[in-house]
Amino acid sequence: MQRKFYLTAWFLFIAARLLSAPITLLSPDKRIKVSVDLQGKISYSVAVGGTPVLTDSYLQLNLANQQLGERPQLRKKSFAAVNTSSKPVVPLTNSTVPNTYNQLKLEFKNDYSVEFRAYNDGVAYRFITDKQDSVTVNSEDVHLHFADVAEASYLETSSFKTSYEILYQRQMLKRVNREKMSVLPVLFDTGKYKVLFSEADLYDYPGLFVKAVDERTVSATFPKAPLKFGPDGDRSVEIVAEAPYLAKTAGKRSFPWRFFVVTDQDAQLAANQMVYKLSTPNQLQDTQWIKPGQVTWEWWHNAYVYGVDFKSGYNQDTYKYYIDFAAKFGIPYIIMDEGWAKTTLNPFEPNPTINLQELIAYGKSKNVKIILWFTWLAVENNFTVFETLEKWGIAGMKIDFMDRSDQWMVNYYTRVAKEAAKHHLLVDFHGAFKPAGLEVAYPNVLSYEGVIGMEQNIGGGLATPKNNLFLPFLRNAVGPMDYTPGAMRSAHPKDYRPNWVNTMSIGTRAHQLAMYIVFASGLQMLADNPFNYLREPETTSFITSVPVTWDETRILEAAVGEYIVTAKRKGSTWYIGGMTADKAHEVTLRTDFLTKGSRYQLTLLKDGVNAAVQAMDFKRVVQPIQPGETVTLTMVPDGGFAARIELVP
Repeated sequence: MQRKFYLTAWFLFIAARLLSAPITLLSPDKRIKVSVDLQGKISYSVAVGGTPVLTDSYLQLNLANQQLGERPQLRKKSFAAVNTSSKPVVPLTNSTVPNTYNQLKLEFKNDYSVEFRAYNDGVAYRFITDKQDSVTVNSEDVHLHFADVAEASYLETSSFKTSYEILYQRQMLKRVNREKMSVLPVLFDTGKYKVLFSEADLYDYPGLFVKAVDERTVSATFPKAPLKFGPDGDRSVEIVAEAPYLAKTAGKRSFPWRFFVVTDQDAQLAANQMVYKLSTPNQLQDTQWIKPGQVTWEWWHNAYVYGVDFKSGYNQDTYKYYIDFAAKFGIPYIIMDEGWAKTTLNPFEPNPTINLQELIAYGKSKNVKIILWFTWLAVENNFTVFETLEKWGIAGMKIDFMDRSDQWMVNYYTRVAKEAAKHHLLVDFHGAFKPAGLEVAYPNVLSYEGVIGMEQNIGGGLATPKNNLFLPFLRNAVGPMDYTPGAMRSAHPKDYRPNWVNTMSIGTRAHQLAMYIVFASGLQMLADNPFNYLREPETTSFITSVPVTWDETRILEAAVGEYIVTAKRKGSTWYIGGMTADKAHEVTLRTDFLTKGSRYQLTLLKDGVNAAVQAMDFKRVVQPIQPGETVTLTMVPDGGFAARIELVP
C-alpha cells in the first residue's frame, strides 16, 4: 500500500513538472531560443547561442472584465514552420522578401491566444482574441527584462503629443529619466547583443511608448482613448477629455505584434525587414498607379529661387520654374507645401497668386505631377477632398501635424490611406508616428516623417551627422523615412549658421549625397533651391539617377551612431553610400558582389582632400572597375561618399 502511495505521488510530481516546464521555440537556424513559462503569468525568455538576452519578461492584456495572461489556463499548443516569400509593391529594400520562421500558438481558456514567432534575426509575439462582442482594453503589460544591464538609444518625450522630431540619446538604462518615456523604436545594447524593439500591424489601437523601470527593465505605456476635443489653432485639436481605457475594439481580432530584432551585428539592424514580414499584406487590387519617385520641395528654402527674371515666392512663375527643373532632370513630382492654399483650413481654395489648374496642366505637359500639402485637420473636416483632388489630377497628399498615436489618430491614418487609395492618391505623412505596417497593406502610403530631418536646420542645427547615424539602425530600420535630403550648401557643426534664405546642412557634401542611397523613402526629396542644383549639373545628375526602389540591399559596414556603408542594386547597377558621424572612418570597398567577367564603370563622389576643413569640398571620380577590385576611401569627420557602379556595354 505504501509503495502504491509513493508511485502515485511520483507520477503526480512528474506530471506537475511536465505541466510547469517551459515551452520552447527555436528559430529556423536554432540560434535563437524562446522559452515560455505559464506559471502565474505568460512570461518568456530569449537566448541567442545559449546566451540569455531577455529573462522573466511577461505580457498581459487587461480588459475591462478580464486579465488575459493572469493565471493562464492552456487549452492547446501548436507549432508550425513557415517558409514563404513575397514581393513588396514598393520595394524600398529588396524586391523579394523571404519570410521564414517557426511559430508557437498557445490557445487559452477565455477565448484568447498568444502567438510567438522565432526568426533567425529576432522574435515577435501578439495577442489574439476570439470574443463575440467588442472589448475594452484598459491597459497592456509589455514588460521587458534584460539578462544584463542595458544601454538604450531612444527618443525621449514627456508627452503623448509629440511631432516625433527628437534627437537620439544613448545612455545606460539606469540613467534614463523614469518620469519621461520614449517613442518607438528603441535600441537596447546588453554588451554582447543589440535588441531593436518596435511594433507592427498597428490598427484600431494606440501606439506603444516605453518607460525605464531599472537598469535592466522597461515597460510599456500608452495614450488613453480621447473622448472629447476642443479647438487648438488651425492645424490641430486639443484633447479635453480622455477615457479611462486605451481602446474599445472588436472582440475577434489580432493585436499589434511586439517584436525584437536580436543580433550582435549592427549591419543586421539596418538590414532587417521585420515590420514588412509581420504586417497585413497588400490590400489593394490595383497598384499599377502607385509610382514612387523623387520630388522637389520648395518649403526648405521658402520658395526663394533666384537667377530668374521674375519675383520668386509662392506664385505661378515660381511653381512653373520648379516644374521645368523637375522635367529637366526626370523628377516625376513637385510638392507644393504650405503656401499653395489661401488658408490652412480650406483645402479646396488655392492661393490667389497661383492658377492651380494651369499648373496641373503645365506639369502634365512636362510629365511632372503635383503633390499638395495639407494639415490633417483640414483633411478631416473636409473628407470629400480626396475625390476633388482626383478630379483635379493631383498625384498625392502630404498630410501634416498629426502629432499623436492614440486609437483615434491611428484610425485616422487608416481611413486616410484607404480613401486616398480609392482615389489613386499617394500619401506622405508628416508629424507622424513611426511606420508600423500601414504602408504594407496600403502601399500608396509612400513615406513618413516624424524624424529630425533637414527642416530642423532652418531654425537650429539639429540634423547633425551624429544624429543621422542613428537613423539607419532605428527609425529607418522600421520603414520609409522622409528626411528631406539634398542640401547643396554644407558646413561642419562649428561653421553652421541657421538661415532660411541660404539654407545649409551639417556634414560634408558627400555625406549629404550618400543619404539618397543609405536612407529609404518612397518619396525622396530634393530639398534645395533649383538654382543650386542647376549650377552643378554633374552632381544633380548623380542625385537624380538614384532610384527609390531596389532589387537588393546589402549593409557592407556598420556601427550604430558612428558609420554605415550601404550597397543597393537596381537591375545590374549598384549604388553604394557611406556616411560617418563625428569621427573619420576608412572604408575598404570590396566589389565581390559584381558579376565576374563583366566590365564596369565607377562614378564616385567622395570627400575632397580639404573636406575636413571645408565641408563643401568633394571630388568626382569616373574610372573603370573590375569585379573583386577593392577601393579604399576615407570619410572625414561628418563625411561620406556616394558611388554608382554600372555595366559597360
